[in-house]
Amino acid sequence: MKRKTATTTGSVRRLRGEGAAARSHRGVRVFSGKTPRERGKETVLEPGEAGESARPARGPLDAAGARTGKPKFAAPLTPDQVKRRLTAIASSPSYLRAYEDLDFLKQPELRPVRLQLELLKPEMILQKENVHSTIVVFGGTRIVARPEAQARIDALEARARTKPRDPEIARELAIARRILEKSRYYDEARQFGRLVSMAGQNGGKAEYVIVTGGGPGVMEAANRGAYDVGAKSIGMNITLPHEQYPNPYITPELCFQFHYFAIRKMHLLLRAKALVAFPGGYGTLDELFETLTLVQTLKVKPLPVLLFGPEFWQGVIHFQYLVDEGVIDPQDAGLFSMVETAEEAWRKICDFYGHQPKRR
Repeated sequence: MKRKTATTTGSVRRLRGEGAAARSHRGVRVFSGKTPRERGKETVLEPGEAGESARPARGPLDAAGARTGKPKFAAPLTPDQVKRRLTAIASSPSYLRAYEDLDFLKQPELRPVRLQLELLKPEMILQKENVHSTIVVFGGTRIVARPEAQARIDALEARARTKPRDPEIARELAIARRILEKSRYYDEARQFGRLVSMAGQNGGKAEYVIVTGGGPGVMEAANRGAYDVGAKSIGMNITLPHEQYPNPYITPELCFQFHYFAIRKMHLLLRAKALVAFPGGYGTLDELFETLTLVQTLKVKPLPVLLFGPEFWQGVIHFQYLVDEGVIDPQDAGLFSMVETAEEAWRKICDFYGHQPKRR
């Protein structure tokens, strides 16, 4: 290593800690941590020897690493090369405008942007369509119209006749018969959609617009009721691992598809005047308890929460047990009401907001 020696002169700032260094434009003075008097002479390294960046090379290196002369430059581009390179530039993903680059927008770092877009798009469309208030309807996707439920039973009974001792067919047949019993809720959801839509959408207004998760079953029935009377209704689908299609009764301009459950939940309740829950599974329970929690914690204004089918709900959830165990207050059990018919549900909503239900 090529070294120079230099005598310490002048005032030197005391440096603390081992390995402390003072830099100059010519090199790096390596200090031992001792005072100038103790050090006497100090060692100075050339640039690059102590991690300092040397100046850029002025020419190419030979096999031994020595400079061989002037740097070599690439040959000028031929017209054909110019054409090929411009084509490559134009087709490069980096040349796409950011808002046109879907691969870029799908990156994890862009999640905040996607969340904002998913919040804004439905909001802007709902404003454009003059949707002022909604009623949320949720329920089981497997609760279908009576003819469809009966056809399912007929098919299973035919299979059972060929395999009378098959336990799986017997189990499916028992479930299908219970679904047939619940098909009346499809009819009630459809009737509820009619009643609400006739009352809320007249004279150009769009109040109490039916909004569902956009799927089949009970949600289809509620959208269908609005369709029956020529009214708008909203569907808010969610991207799931298995294929899911919106039901055909949603107003096409008001059918949305979400990626984020959180944003979908926000939109379901942003304009909601009531939540109506029919018998259903995890999705229905999720929306029900999400809403009850928001009402309980005063995160949203109080609103009617109506549960269709007391027998079903009392079998699924022992609400009084929660009160008796002290995990909810007695008044929390009054955050919802049980109903049996569409007329009863609509009357409770009208009573809550102080207006008369419209006659059919």
